Amino acid sequence: MNLIVAVDRNWGIGKNGRLLVSIPEDQRLFREETLGKVVIMGRKTLESLPGGKPLHGRTTLVLSRRPGYEVKGARCFSDVESVLKAAAEYDPDQVFVAGGQEIYRAFLPWCHTAHVTYIDYAYEADAYFPNLDQDPEWKMDLETEEATYFDLCYSFRRYVRR
Repeated sequence: MNLIVAVDRNWGIGKNGRLLVSIPEDQRLFREETLGKVVIMGRKTLESLPGGKPLHGRTTLVLSRRPGYEVKGARCFSDVESVLKAAAEYDPDQVFVAGGQEIYRAFLPWCHTAHVTYIDYAYEADAYFPNLDQDPEWKMDLETEEATYFDLCYSFRRYVRR
């Protein structure tokens, strides 16, 4: 499985249930990487999307602690094991974990590739992703040249499990 995330320099990913910043090239990358594939997300992440609906053109697997939680256009589960069983129906290279914080932490052990938009700025955040630069199980094997969005510098990185 893969994961896809945008982090700031402290590996922050969100504040008050929202992304820290919206960068058009990051959104384009997310769309290109996940379109036609499977995305795994938590209920809160799903509900933060436009209309609280699954993203068009993707199979969406949602993990929620709410008993009986259902949403049109998505498959909903109440535990990690059930999501993993459903994800096993697909090619693992076509499955992307897409957040939020608890979902990333729960599924990181099953991921082999991490697509990270690294934003060289420290935001005030209340949700974080594990720092892969400090994790000996992961190594960065690709980083694009630095790009800018207004005065914000960022790069796209790919990490692989060792």
